[in-house]
Amino acid sequence: MVSHWAEMKKSKAVTPKSANGARVGINSGYKTTKRVRPIRTHQRQALQKTKLNAVREVVQEVVGLTPYERRCCELLKVQREKRALRFCKRRLGSFARGKKKREVLSNLMRKQAAKKGTKP
Repeated sequence: MVSHWAEMKKSKAVTPKSANGARVGINSGYKTTKRVRPIRTHQRQALQKTKLNAVREVVQEVVGLTPYERRCCELLKVQREKRALRFCKRRLGSFARGKKKREVLSNLMRKQAAKKGTKP
């Protein structure tokens, strides 16, 4: 059986993804029609909302950064990306959230630097 799969892999053969009505084999089984499934609630809610993004942007401009975000920006200014990631990770609870926050803050700093550069 192993040599069979190895041969298929070498020839880059693509097997059909659905059942073909055979009794035995890779795609054995009754032929069925795939149903179009509706989008689940959690998938729909995960999408970016334009209105919510606009509100967050306005709040960010008015209120400013939180103390930990300011400290993270200071770390990023002195080229301490790894330390900034560790700091954000500890404050936010997970590595993925820390990475996302560090990226958001670095983009914010880039925008501010570009804005300062164009004014004078």
